[in-house]
Amino acid sequence: MFAIPFPPLSPELFSIEIGSFSFALRWYALAYLVGLAAGWWLIWKAMARPALWPADTAPLRPEQVEGLLTAVVLGVILGGRLGYVFFYQPDVYAGDPLAALRIWEGGMSFHGGLAGVAIAGYIFCRRTGAPPLQIADAMSMVIGIGLLLGRLANFVNAELWGRPSDAPWAVIFPGLAAQDCEGPVGITEYLGATVCARHPSQLYEALLEGLLMGSLLLWLAWRRGWLKRPGALTGLFFVLYGASRFLVEFFRQPDAQFTGPDNPIGFAVALSPEVGLTMGQILTIPMLLLGLFFLLRARRRVA
Repeated sequence: MFAIPFPPLSPELFSIEIGSFSFALRWYALAYLVGLAAGWWLIWKAMARPALWPADTAPLRPEQVEGLLTAVVLGVILGGRLGYVFFYQPDVYAGDPLAALRIWEGGMSFHGGLAGVAIAGYIFCRRTGAPPLQIADAMSMVIGIGLLLGRLANFVNAELWGRPSDAPWAVIFPGLAAQDCEGPVGITEYLGATVCARHPSQLYEALLEGLLMGSLLLWLAWRRGWLKRPGALTGLFFVLYGASRFLVEFFRQPDAQFTGPDNPIGFAVALSPEVGLTMGQILTIPMLLLGLFFLLRARRRVA
C-alpha cells in the first residue's frame, strides 16, 4: 500500500530560551492571531462601505469594530474551552474543575467557541444598539479564514487526524503503530516498520470549511449583496459548515474518550460497533436546522 509520510513539520514556528525564560510561538496560536486580525480588517472594511448593508447604512461605525473583536476573542477562548469540557470530557473535569482553566494544556471545541462568540456578540449588540443579525452576518462572512488556518495548524500539529485509510493520499502521522489501525485497513510498511496510515481529515476540513465555504461567503457578501438580507449569510454559514463537518466526520477519527469494548470507533451514539454518530455530528445537527431557519426567514423578509 502506498501512503504519504508526514512532512518534517514542527508545531512551533520558533522558540526562545534565555536562562530560565522560554517562549515558543506555535502555529496554532499564530492561526488564531492571523485569523482574528484578518477578520477584524475585513469587517472594518465592510463597515466603511454602507452600500453593502440594508438601507445603505452600516450597523457599526468602523471604529466600533475593535470592540467587537474584543468580544469575539473572549467568546472564542471561554466558549471553546468550556465547550470542550462539557461536550467531550465532563467526567474528567468534574473531579478537577480547576483544570478547565488550564487552556495551555489544549482542548478546545469549535461548537463551544461558536456558542461563546454568539453570546459575546449578542451582549456587544445590546450594549451598542447594533442589530444582532447584521453583526452575525459580518462575523459569518469572515469565519472561514479562521477555520482554514486552524485546520492547517491542526495538520502541522499532527492532531485530529482521520480514520485508517488505504487511499493513496493517506498520511503516516508520527507515533502511529500498526495496532492503532485496529484492523487491516491502513496497515503499511515505512522505514522497516509496520505503521498505520490515516485520512488527512484536517486538510479535508481546511478545504471544505475554510477555503470553499469561506470564499463563497465572502463573494456573496461583497459581490452579490447578501449583507442586505439580514440573517441570510449567517444561515448559509450554519448550513455549509454543518454539512461539511457532518461529511468529514465519516473520515475523521472520533474522540478517544468515547471508545470502549463495544464501541471501538468512538461514536458518541453507537448503533453498532461500525455504525453511529460522532459527537461532532450530533452537535452539527442543531446548526443545520438553525441555518435553514435563518435562510427561510431571510427569504420571507425579502419576499
